[in-house]
Amino acid sequence: MLARLEQSAAPLTAADLVRGAHALLILPKASGPEAIRGLPFADTLAAALARRRKKLDELAKSPIATDLPQGALAAWVMLDPARPVFEQHAALRKAMQLVLGEKPEELAIGVFGGAAERRRAAELAAYAAWINGAHLPERKKKPDGVALRTVRLHGHHAKDGFAEQRAVAQGNLLCRELTVLPPNELTPANYRARVRELARKRGWRHEEYDMKRLRKMGAGAFVAVAQGSAVEDAAIVHLSYRSGKARKHVALVGKGICFDTGGHNLKSARTMQGMHEDMNGSAVALGILLAASVMKLPLNLDCWMAIAQNHLSPRAYKQNEVVTALNGTTIEIVHTDAEGRMVLADTLTLAARAKPALIVDFATLTGSMHVALGDRYSGVFATSEELARRAVAAGRVSGERVCAFPLDEDYDEALESKIADVKQCSMEGGADHILATRFLKRFTDDRPWIHMDLSGSSCKGGLGAVATDVTGFGVAWGIEFLRAALGRAR
Repeated sequence: MLARLEQSAAPLTAADLVRGAHALLILPKASGPEAIRGLPFADTLAAALARRRKKLDELAKSPIATDLPQGALAAWVMLDPARPVFEQHAALRKAMQLVLGEKPEELAIGVFGGAAERRRAAELAAYAAWINGAHLPERKKKPDGVALRTVRLHGHHAKDGFAEQRAVAQGNLLCRELTVLPPNELTPANYRARVRELARKRGWRHEEYDMKRLRKMGAGAFVAVAQGSAVEDAAIVHLSYRSGKARKHVALVGKGICFDTGGHNLKSARTMQGMHEDMNGSAVALGILLAASVMKLPLNLDCWMAIAQNHLSPRAYKQNEVVTALNGTTIEIVHTDAEGRMVLADTLTLAARAKPALIVDFATLTGSMHVALGDRYSGVFATSEELARRAVAAGRVSGERVCAFPLDEDYDEALESKIADVKQCSMEGGADHILATRFLKRFTDDRPWIHMDLSGSSCKGGLGAVATDVTGFGVAWGIEFLRAALGRAR
């Protein structure tokens, strides 16, 4: 649950803080001490900077915390609008961590500077407070403190209560809450039940393609992976949000592998650790759907979630099998741990049949993308240079950075099969992130398409505005991309 927000256009003063309070003070870009004259607790900040041998403008990269005279704890940070949004987010995250580490129930935020500086600082701070003040699910006997319940913002008043920032925070939090759940709790059956209930509450159209239905339809790629589970609870789940003012139709597709053992090509203990997070792509798609519907964006959105597990069992699919996908493509199985592209193949086919103007899919798909980018960016592929440009631009604006990769046709040579239409992957391994995308493209019916390989879904210590290891990467990017497509870019 997100914290309640109280706003005041009046600036923060010493009288607003009592003993034991927690505060975040956000300064505008400045370089000299004269810039902070007249601000509350300016002497305290000056003394703290002097003790640390820091200059004022260093607060844009390295926030500091000080005890205020009446006993409150304050974090000081400077936002420089010339810096990338990602860096501004990161500075706010670090500052938030200095005060939220004490698990306060309330946080006072003061924004200073000109009107435009205060507005932008307030938008960024409200978002950072909401996503970092909420608790993610935990199963400890003694919970680790309390969640942030109230945010008191001074220096700017938004008539809509920062509705857009709140909606994106809701989507991000939903994504992270689902992603951190242990695999004995978020089974495909339980995941489907949660989604069904959310759809009921939000008024979304809800449809499920269970294993019986998928077999009858001929969705052999999805079924090949899901058949290894002892319980047949896998399904492709379809959610729809419709706007009476829709100007575009977009399909979101997400990989929802609730646990990935690797199948017969069993993962090692080290690489299997954390594989309950392999459903993150579906949670990103769901988070975007939630945020977009809360914001009432004027578009029609379909969300397709490929929910299954990749288990090792006598019924599990194996190397050298040939299966037939929903669109009739025959696939030679090369490696059972390349299951994500299999479940996505049939899910993309279903999404493409509705003929949306654009398909965007999200998946924690390949280790090679982690090799290429690490965990601070995610990689994107697009069917046109214009789409790739817009994808990268949305990353810059949202603070969730993406890097565009090539999608040239000659990579298909590595997927040529002697017995089927295509190989699932290559045993050679190199550039698997590109090969996986070339494989998936066969199932998009040549529609405009963006594929995001979520190497930034988890980053130790947090990433951008998010302080937890699980980042919810892609939700803010997705909303910004949709806003731009509707002519509402920031």
